Parts: sequence; structure tokens; C-alpha cells
Amino acid sequence: MGLKGFAEGGIASIVAGCSTHPLDLIKVRMQLDGEKPALPNLRPALAFNGSSSVVAPESFHIPPPQPPRAGPISVGVRIVQSEGVAALFSGVSATVLRQTLYSTTRMGLYDVLKTKWSDPNSGNMSLTRKITAGLIAGGIGAAVGNPADVAMVRMQADGRLPLSQRRNYAGVVDAITRMSKQEGISSLWRGSSLTVNRAMIVTAAQLASYDEIKETILEKGVMKDGLGTHVTASFAAGFVAAVASNPVDVIKTRVMNMKVEGGAAPPYKGALDCAMKTVKAEGAMALYKGFIPTISRQGPFTVVLFVTLEQVRKIFNQF
Repeated sequence: MGLKGFAEGGIASIVAGCSTHPLDLIKVRMQLDGEKPALPNLRPALAFNGSSSVVAPESFHIPPPQPPRAGPISVGVRIVQSEGVAALFSGVSATVLRQTLYSTTRMGLYDVLKTKWSDPNSGNMSLTRKITAGLIAGGIGAAVGNPADVAMVRMQADGRLPLSQRRNYAGVVDAITRMSKQEGISSLWRGSSLTVNRAMIVTAAQLASYDEIKETILEKGVMKDGLGTHVTASFAAGFVAAVASNPVDVIKTRVMNMKVEGGAAPPYKGALDCAMKTVKAEGAMALYKGFIPTISRQGPFTVVLFVTLEQVRKIFNQF
């Protein structure tokens, strides 16, 4: 297979990523919904009747009212109304770069490992090996594509910030350049452990389940190898990937999007701290925020990915 597997996977991934980008943007906005904004450091001074006694703010707590959670359709409508239709494609340049780096690497590596580990007689490999190949390919791909992933999350989330706090990146190159200058090169790999963990889960769930379901359908004679089989196997694979990865995806989005001011402590110390603060403030189900748009995106994304991949393979096999 060699480089052909990388090219096939890269083309299919870019097509799938661009066509489902608005759904991914809505998912990111929903995952950030409920996150506490950074507050200025105010010095309280509350005295009664000339007394010198001061009531410290930590001595009392008034929980803020929880706004009703908006669904993906209402979030999408709100984005269009407040920011315009073009806002649904905010960060699409970062998506193209991310798919070029991350997905090309993971799809190509999975194809290489699949070729090496498959049974020479049947051409299939065990589910355990498929999952292992997915974990390895996903982890390496995520490490390569993390800078584009950070840029994509920030560009997608920018519209929800007040005008004075928006980063207003001109594009993915501007985002990566400014992050490097203002926050250091290490900021490009912020949340990388989460990205790698998520990518390993998604790739193992997505690619392994697609191959396994497709092989089962063909072996049982349920359908022939064609569009129906590809759509069925890919949608099922997308659902498996969404369920497995959503909690990690929520934490990854929040860690990557956090704004670190000079001299101030960051909102989250790391992935575990972010998870604990999220669950404490918003409940355990907050880890499944954005699940509807996640599955709404993972389903079409995975379908477009594998249907395009199968067609690209047919074209490439002619050469």
C-alpha cells in the first residue's frame, strides 16, 4: 500500500471534515456552554454602619441561575442570527490543516498496520488487532495534528466571547503564529494528552468497528459490498466513536479554549482538574454536553469519510 493509503485517507478525511464543519462548530459551542467566564480580580469592601468589619465574599455563596440548555438547532440559529451564516464555517482552514495532518497520518498508519497484520489467506484481521492498530494510529496522528486542533477549537469558539476578548484570528496560520509568539510554542500542544487519548479512542472505535461490521455484513450475506453496506457500517461506527469519545472531547475542548492571562492562574491545572471542576459545577452529564451534535456530526462525518474512501480506493486502484 505504502503512500497510497495515506493519500486515500487524507482526501476522504478533508472532504468529510469540510462537509460536516458546521456541526462540529455547534458541538464545540455546546461543550463550552455553562463554563464560567473569567472574572476580574475585585477587592471587596462591604461595611455596615461605619463598622470596620468586612464580610469576605467566601463567607456566603449565591449560586447563579442556570440558564436552560439550548439544543443544537437553537445554537445553530443563534450563531447565524448573531454572527452570520459564514460563522458556521469559522475555523474551516484549521479543519483542513487538521485533517491533512491528523487524519492522513492515522488513516495511513492504520492501513499499513492492517496490511501487515491481516491474515494472508482471508485478508482479515482479528478485532483485537484492529483496535490495537487504531490506538497506535490515532495516538501518533493526534500528536502530529495537535497545533491545528488547538487553532480550530479557538477559532470555532471565538464568536461566543465578548468583542473585547475575541482573538480574531485571520486564519489557521495566523492563529498558530500568534499562539507561538504570545503564549510560547508549548501552547500549540496544550491539551495534547487529551487529544491523543481522544484520537486513540475515536480511531480504534471508528476504524475497527467499521471494518468489523462491514466484514460481518459481507460474511453473513446481509448485503453485497456496495453503498448500502458502506453507509450502514460507517454510521454504526460513528455512533460507537461518539459514545466512547464525548467525555474526553468535552474536557479537551475546555482545556484548549481556556484563556491564560499573564500572571494569572489558568482556569484549569490540567485534564483531571478540568473534569473535576466541570462535574462539580455542572454535574456528571456535563461530560456528555454536545452529544447530540457529536453524534449528528460523527454519523455524517463517518459516512462521508468511508463512502468517499471506498470511492477514492476504486479510482486509485485503476492506476
